[in-house]
Amino acid sequence: MEDKQFGEASVDLRLGFCFFNLREDLHGVKVSLADGIKTIAAADFSRKIELEEKDKFGQLETFTLESGKFILAMTHEEVSVPRDMIARVEGRSTYARVGLSVHQTAPWIQPAFEGQITLEIMNNGPLPIELTPLRDRPCQLTFFRLSSPLPKKESHGSRETDVYQGQTHPFRRIQKTNS
Repeated sequence: MEDKQFGEASVDLRLGFCFFNLREDLHGVKVSLADGIKTIAAADFSRKIELEEKDKFGQLETFTLESGKFILAMTHEEVSVPRDMIARVEGRSTYARVGLSVHQTAPWIQPAFEGQITLEIMNNGPLPIELTPLRDRPCQLTFFRLSSPLPKKESHGSRETDVYQGQTHPFRRIQKTNS
């Protein structure tokens, strides 16, 4: 983390190197999310784009999000929320002013969540927007203290349905291994 990431009541998160989009060549395919994200996770409906910090010429690698397009991106930082807090992720005004919605829905980061945050990014503006990992800080995280810690058995990650605990991919559950 860098000093410039800390605001008065929030911390800015940097864009990571992994981007995911839903494939557009799946004509006639429908998905139901009534049973969760496992339909998309089981099928190959997404495409991963992984950037390096610099290209072969030493230039920073960027991802261009065209007008009207949607992408999922991971934050660079991994977040760990204590059981006595809840966090909220929101887009930053600087990005919204050019039409970039950085977090569409589900802004709450639950008590005991650990992992990178998946950002739901939509370019609603008229211009293509260049996104640069580590340089762009498109979202901010604010923490709220709970009146008491959430019991461990009720904390995020304790249930089979908590599919995003420890995520490094927006559609696949991370299996914990005993080591």
